[in-house]
Amino acid sequence: MSYGGVHEREKLSEDGVHGRELYARLHVSPDASDEDIKKAYRLYAQVYHPDKYQSPQMQDIATQNFQRIREAYEILSDERKRQIYDIYGMEGLVSGLELGPKLNTPEEIKAEFERMKQRQEEEKFAAHVRPSGSWLATLSLPQFLKGGGIMKGMAMSSEVQSHMSRKDTIVLGGNLAVSGDSGGGAATAMLRHQTSSASSMEVVATAGLRSVLGFNTSRHLSLHSTGTMGISISFKDGSVNLENTWTRQLSESSSGNIHLILGADPNIAVGWQRKEERSSAAGEVKFGPTAFGAIGHYTHHFSSKSHGRIGGRIGSSALEFEIGGGRRISEYSTLRMLCTLGSEGIFWRFELHRGGQKLIVPVLLSRALNPLLATGALILPSSLYAFLKVCVIKPYYRKRENQKTIEKRQKTLSQVLEARAAASNAQTLLQNVANRKQKKQAERGGLVITEAVYGNLKGHSENEEETTPSIDNELPLPILDVTIPLNFLVDDSGQLKLHEGIKKSGIMGFCDPCPGEPKQLKVSYTFQGHPYEAVVDDCGGLQLP
Repeated sequence: MSYGGVHEREKLSEDGVHGRELYARLHVSPDASDEDIKKAYRLYAQVYHPDKYQSPQMQDIATQNFQRIREAYEILSDERKRQIYDIYGMEGLVSGLELGPKLNTPEEIKAEFERMKQRQEEEKFAAHVRPSGSWLATLSLPQFLKGGGIMKGMAMSSEVQSHMSRKDTIVLGGNLAVSGDSGGGAATAMLRHQTSSASSMEVVATAGLRSVLGFNTSRHLSLHSTGTMGISISFKDGSVNLENTWTRQLSESSSGNIHLILGADPNIAVGWQRKEERSSAAGEVKFGPTAFGAIGHYTHHFSSKSHGRIGGRIGSSALEFEIGGGRRISEYSTLRMLCTLGSEGIFWRFELHRGGQKLIVPVLLSRALNPLLATGALILPSSLYAFLKVCVIKPYYRKRENQKTIEKRQKTLSQVLEARAAASNAQTLLQNVANRKQKKQAERGGLVITEAVYGNLKGHSENEEETTPSIDNELPLPILDVTIPLNFLVDDSGQLKLHEGIKKSGIMGFCDPCPGEPKQLKVSYTFQGHPYEAVVDDCGGLQLP
């Protein structure tokens, strides 16, 4: 039996987890017993067996659908095939996993699958390179207004990390900085070796105004804690620094660390980080014989695209407060603006983050803490952003998202048309039984599905309200009428149950009308003569009435 067709469909899952289509085909729960699977197979076989039809055309349709339920039954009724499918979906079945006697438990299957994937990925590591860098350009408005240049200073750093093997990594980097008439730079090379699954060591060499040679080693001290120890020697003055860092996981979302430096500039720092689904925070307190300070910030994500940030720093040499926010402008890029008030003056700071690259542009507005200017520096950006968001940003992104959706639908047009045709054929064979069930329930005052649609309901309703490009008329709607298959699934007791965690596109008579888009199922029904309506997400469970 070939597994190619269902494998291709299950790869369309947006969340990276297979949609359990085989369970949807037979309309059974992932926890279903062998007897439940056999019973469901017999129910569908009564509808889809080719021998039940005389017309050659109907026999062809029945044969195609019978093969689909037969494939699902053959996999789910086989204990080891079902174990592999439950863990990795169809990918596990088509990727060459052994089905011999040694793979008896889910743990053994998972371990074998991971070993196989590891062998496939080993070749990629040698060529795997990750670049990162940052560029800082400091501008001074007071300096420019006095007739000088607007550029106050500039700094840049770059780093390239490459895996030489699975255990060895080399990192090459450098930095340059210019401020006024002075400047400096350095080049750094680091070699990291993974000595075991719990420990690693690094050799670091820096050449520049302050040449340093260092050695670091780190190890997992326990399940929740890590220790790092290092030593570095300066070739400029011969000074030796010793460093120790202890990090511990305090909870599922927070961690703490202690960093101790002994040498020419000894100090100790205590830090804390917390990251949750929609917010993150971090803080650090640092003490030394000549200076002390504390720094902290809090970030809250209002949505998947926008966030706000507040932070501050206090110490023997600085006092400042910052507030601002940012927005994700593309899949890999984020734009952020912050307003900083402190002992060094009033600043605007613009940041562009893209992948591992950062562009930071601080703009000095005033060296003095003028209350009127400070108020304007805080209010003006937020007011301008609110105006641009309503009048420019939102319309632009809405238009761009609509265009992306249209392009995506064009690319999947042939696939969707083929899937719709298959779903229509499956519904044709279900229709007689569905009509009988619907009539029986109507006579008893039971559950009658009057209308059911599946697909991108939100996108469809927005398109109806707005003027869309003419090309939309050439594309099928992102929804599918599934009234017939849902009436077929109403059982003799007058109940309809769709199982949790199973994508509904796999149900016989369904298909995915809009691959890659969020989908919902909307059901209008009557029970005991009264109308009702229910809406459920693609993987959500549903029980009616």
